[in-house]
Amino acid sequence: MLALARVAAAQGGRYISHVRSEDRWFEQAMDEIITIGQTAGIPVQVSHLKLAMTSLWGRAPEILQKLDAARAAGVDISADVYPYEYWQSNMMVMLPKRDITDRAEVEFMLREIAPPDGMWFTLYEPQPDYVGKTLTEVAELRGSDTATAFMELIAASEAMRAETGRQADMIIGTSMHPDDVAALIAWPHSNICTDGYLVDLHPRGAGSFPRVLGRYVREQGLLSLEEAVRKMTSLAAGHMGFEDRGVIRPGAAADLVLFDPATVIDNATPQNPAALSSGIAKVWVNGVVVYADGRETGARPGRFLARAKPR
Repeated sequence: MLALARVAAAQGGRYISHVRSEDRWFEQAMDEIITIGQTAGIPVQVSHLKLAMTSLWGRAPEILQKLDAARAAGVDISADVYPYEYWQSNMMVMLPKRDITDRAEVEFMLREIAPPDGMWFTLYEPQPDYVGKTLTEVAELRGSDTATAFMELIAASEAMRAETGRQADMIIGTSMHPDDVAALIAWPHSNICTDGYLVDLHPRGAGSFPRVLGRYVREQGLLSLEEAVRKMTSLAAGHMGFEDRGVIRPGAAADLVLFDPATVIDNATPQNPAALSSGIAKVWVNGVVVYADGRETGARPGRFLARAKPR
């Protein structure tokens, strides 16, 4: 990674990492990305920073102190964060040793990382009627305990994946504490992201930005409106190395959103993940209206963005 990071640094690139652990080895993962930034002299970003294990809850201030210390030592480290306490991935991500028969590991995971009541299926090809149900509910249907059910479910899913070559399961897991999520969002060097899709059961793809504006700005007062907008626009663009996006000025791309700060709010839920947010009046991309009057216009003025060339 260091060798690759040095090559990228020489070209004005960045190291944006889905760090190797967000739970068991979280501190080592933070040390690793800081070391890469320091040794290679490259800007580094933790992609969707989270404390995704019960025993890590409440330690966000400590982690942010570590990141601030790295910045003070000359490491250009930043983060992106999405405003939810739950994530989405496949079942195997819960088992880093990839041993689906290790009951002790499964029980640890269900205790520390994703409780059965807070884990539900967004895809399960071996038995599609499990989609939308929690692991607790599925275990009850199967007449077993949750650890046994998890091991049986992942065994069937992996067998189907091996046969078809396609991912056969996806889950949403509740692993974060809202106080930690709020602290990470408020860090001056974190921008808002979604880490989501618009075609699955996690609401973050449709709801992340209005959720910040409605809940973290208007309802909780965690951020000022100006700071929240900065985290969604110029800060995010800057972290990606884009110089003509995320700002309103002559010559910059006219990417604009007209919203009502008194009413903007997310409506997407796991039960209705594609629900449109309230309070969004109009959206422009490259100066062309792409959304108005509650619907898309059909215009497609977006284009691929390349990072800025090194000076």
